[in-house]
Amino acid sequence: MNPIIVILVVVLAIICWCIKTVNDFKKKEIRVQEALSGVEVALTKRYNVLTKMLDTAKGYMKHESELFTKVIELRRGMSIAEMNDAQQQMDNLSGSFFAMAENYPELRSSDVFVELQRGIRDAEEHLQAARRLYNSNVTAYNMAIAMLPAKLLAGSRQPLEFFAADASKREDVKILF
Repeated sequence: MNPIIVILVVVLAIICWCIKTVNDFKKKEIRVQEALSGVEVALTKRYNVLTKMLDTAKGYMKHESELFTKVIELRRGMSIAEMNDAQQQMDNLSGSFFAMAENYPELRSSDVFVELQRGIRDAEEHLQAARRLYNSNVTAYNMAIAMLPAKLLAGSRQPLEFFAADASKREDVKILF
């Protein structure tokens, strides 16, 4: 076989591999962006459910405006770290909402309130699923830019951040009776 043809085939194979690898990086970046958008959709859904819950509870609670204002502040244009902080603050706000509901038996027994609680659980599950998808896509991206030989083509691409559990969420839940 002609050595020039062999060299051309090898060079062509390397060029094709480089193009495929760079395109794979781009695909993974797009998947990460899509997954982050899914997290934002889940946060918006959560916001909407909390807003509806506040509207329902208006007649029973005096502190809804503070919760409403905080939810709006936590809503958009955040980095991953800011979203993690917002998640923790929203968890605290949701917890205080349910704690306040304990003082209002009419609210607790309301069918609308029970339905909204289900909605919140659904929104939380949606948010957790969106975060898992985001973290899965970040893992694939981070692995792609870290593994040889593709790492040679990664250029200035940096590993992306994961959504992480707040330290207080890692502890065992203490249930008191």
